[in-house]
Amino acid sequence: MKHQFYDVKSKKKVQAEVTKAVTFGKGTRIRYAFKAETKDGRPLTSFVKKEDWDKFKKSK
Repeated sequence: MKHQFYDVKSKKKVQAEVTKAVTFGKGTRIRYAFKAETKDGRPLTSFVKKEDWDKFKKSK
């Protein structure tokens, strides 16, 4: 699944293949995110809605 990420180093939005779906926080403050990598190996993170996160997890 492709997703749009913001590349901080190049200061622009890029499309990348989502490698995994992760959560941050615990209790009632859980945040959902997608992880990916740029072509040169730098990590990308994008926080997403729970519905999008669930859709990705079901497709895997």
